[in-house]
Amino acid sequence: MSWLYLSFSIISEIIGTLSLRASDGFRKKIWILPLTVFYALAFFFLALTIAEGMPVAVAYGIWSAIGVALIALLGRIIWKEPLIPRMIVGLVLIMVGVLLVEIG
Repeated sequence: MSWLYLSFSIISEIIGTLSLRASDGFRKKIWILPLTVFYALAFFFLALTIAEGMPVAVAYGIWSAIGVALIALLGRIIWKEPLIPRMIVGLVLIMVGVLLVEIG
């Protein structure tokens, strides 16, 4: 169940972060509700993940690494934000670091 909870947490965090970007610095108030709800869900599911026995370093590492990578990709797709080769190398390094923590 911990992996399922972690998946829900990651999805919620991504939706919350996309809502944050869409809110345009809270100028578009309609995005504040999904932002709040999905960030709350992200932490709720992350807490369930840890309660199921996944070590906090592993859970948070996977949660943040996948979140950063998917937000970078979705930011590129939705808002045409830059995703240059140096950034891709950085994302790969984050993933490798998380993998090392997980297997360590």
